[in-house]
Amino acid sequence: MTKEEKKPASTRINWYPGHMQKAKIQIQESLKMVDIVVEIRDARIPFSSENPLLRDIIAQKPRLIVLNKKDMADAKRTDEWLEHLRNANDQAVAIDAVNDNLKQIIPPIIKDILKAKIAKAQARGIRKKMLRAMVVGIPNVGKSTFINGVVKKKVAKSENRPGVTKSLQWIKIHEDIELLDTPGVLWPRFADELVAVNLALIGSLNDQVVDKKMLIKQALFHLYNFYPDKLTMRYGISFDRFDFETMIEAIAANKNFLLKDSKKDINKAIDFILTDIRNNRIENVTWEFWHEPYQQ
Repeated sequence: MTKEEKKPASTRINWYPGHMQKAKIQIQESLKMVDIVVEIRDARIPFSSENPLLRDIIAQKPRLIVLNKKDMADAKRTDEWLEHLRNANDQAVAIDAVNDNLKQIIPPIIKDILKAKIAKAQARGIRKKMLRAMVVGIPNVGKSTFINGVVKKKVAKSENRPGVTKSLQWIKIHEDIELLDTPGVLWPRFADELVAVNLALIGSLNDQVVDKKMLIKQALFHLYNFYPDKLTMRYGISFDRFDFETMIEAIAANKNFLLKDSKKDINKAIDFILTDIRNNRIENVTWEFWHEPYQQ
């Protein structure tokens, strides 16, 4: 396979536990109670971590798109995505929910987006209008970490695995701003295989949904094309052409992943790379770029 060859053909992958349908209904019913939607995405996969069902549900509500985990992504690519995501109805910001001072960053942005609504309330004699925002996002994008960071204390339970639901709760983050926390929601079907691959790479899908060998094959293909120096730095490999079987065997050999008969332990190498990706040991990688195929 050469750099010019296209990525694998798409397949249809179904994944929709019953509790996610319940969460979708909760979000639909709660939308009328809020002024703005704060959507958390992963900066490494800004397109794949958007839920298209949420886009339809949100409709014309003002939206703040938060690209979390910017510290793990390619800064140049993040800037490109931010420029693309901003429009008349949506604003976008990139954050590191663990280390940034979100209490100083987020409330002013929400107030700026809703300044017309605030001015209208003040014209009617309402000196301080309570603004309500609904926080949405798919599993494992850091939604609970974001909320805890804005409040500066642990008020939202964080689960580092997909498929964990919880009841709705209001959380005050400012003297005149409340957040409505919602369960993480995935959508019924992935028409594009690459979306499922990207979600699986960051841990938003259970490993049983996507074949791990295919997952790592796509990951290595991406790294080979766009971050070849990181392949060499982390795994000690460098090739003039992409050949997955040769690459994965070389990685297994370099890491001394061997079976009893001295054959390369390919499965162990695959698990090792996947753990590397999810734990950010291959730093500053964005897994999808803003260009034609990712237009919304």
